[in-house]
Amino acid sequence: MSKPTAPAPPPPPPAAPVAVSTSGKPMFFGPDAAEWKQLKPDVPAGTDPAEEQKILVAAKAAKEELKNFLLSSLQMQHVVVLAGSGTSLGPITKGPSMWTLWDYCVNANPGTGAATRTVSPAAVKVIAEIGYDTAAEKENIEALLSRCEAYLQVKTSAEVTTFVTESKKVILEKCSEFIDPADANQLAAHRTFLHRLSRRRVRDSRLKLFTTNYDLCFETAAGRQGLVVLDGFSFTQPRQFDPRFFLYDIVRRPATGDEVGTPLEGVFHIYKLHGSVNWSRKAENEIEVESKPAPDSACLIYPAKGKYQQSYVQPHLELVSQYFSVLREPNTCLIVTGFGFNDDHLSEPILAAVRTNPHLRLIIVNPSADDLTARPKEKNKYWETLFSLTKQGEDVWLINANFGDFAEMIPDLKSLTPAQRLTRDIKHLTETK
Repeated sequence: MSKPTAPAPPPPPPAAPVAVSTSGKPMFFGPDAAEWKQLKPDVPAGTDPAEEQKILVAAKAAKEELKNFLLSSLQMQHVVVLAGSGTSLGPITKGPSMWTLWDYCVNANPGTGAATRTVSPAAVKVIAEIGYDTAAEKENIEALLSRCEAYLQVKTSAEVTTFVTESKKVILEKCSEFIDPADANQLAAHRTFLHRLSRRRVRDSRLKLFTTNYDLCFETAAGRQGLVVLDGFSFTQPRQFDPRFFLYDIVRRPATGDEVGTPLEGVFHIYKLHGSVNWSRKAENEIEVESKPAPDSACLIYPAKGKYQQSYVQPHLELVSQYFSVLREPNTCLIVTGFGFNDDHLSEPILAAVRTNPHLRLIIVNPSADDLTARPKEKNKYWETLFSLTKQGEDVWLINANFGDFAEMIPDLKSLTPAQRLTRDIKHLTETK
């Protein structure tokens, strides 16, 4: 007599779906939207022709919607940009990342890529002395320098002081040397971005560009485009910082006739919130433009968690005050690109402005915007809150794109003929009634 067979074991539970990253995939999410709208959708092989056509038609409509939205946004009275370190990163621009700065400040064999990294003997001593936990804090140059600065507040240490000084020297060099004057393509994204934004109507307020970057990418790109930068420094030599120069403008005076003149095209303001690699702090706290300042005299807010407190020292206090002021202006479009919302002293004012300024439009551009909002690897209250406000219908737009791709998305404000502009304006008026 045969034995009864044992019942088959229950099937294993289905595996949790693996989240697929959408980093760098161009798409956008607007107020009250149900889902992200893809601009370049992936159509799998073997897709039904009718379904494929439906996907392509939806993508074309999304592109047109984004173009019209950006066109109307750039014609608002005030256009403000906040540019973070992401605008200087990438294989083309080649700006240093925060990890690159750690590599060159801490390791004995920096820049070796996949090779095994070895911490320098000096860094080993400093890390041990200040009690920096690399396993917990990770390879974070900002956290390391913050720990060093805090340690020096309570104890004198020649080794730690030397390490901080040498690290500042490395940061200054790495943020200065990567721009290649012979490489015409290196700053192509910056040039396109500034060129298209600078073609706004001269009767509107000047473009205001705030940046946390130390480097000279925007200034160099502007020079190559023949644009004029008003940076708060005098027009005489030596160029000294004076906030009154932000109130100045440049007009074209005709040789005859009208004596008033008209505003010159291609002029914009730049506010370097954390300083610049060519700013030097002189005697009596004067700030001057200098090509290669010493690390100790360079007017920079070096990476550290105390950036908020350092922002209350001139000239940073004046620049941050200007930043706070523009966020309260009516009829303002704020474009945030390359910024990860990791600096509280710059992120909090944006969140407050969205909630209190009914005339503010916020456009956030990040190649990982979808990942940061829907599947955050690390909780960030700003990304979560702003995404929630977008879904609630606030005038907040998220664009999943890198800086270069976004620069190409910006419509040319002078590409339309007068007849086309009239048609567009009439259409806009009829749609809003």
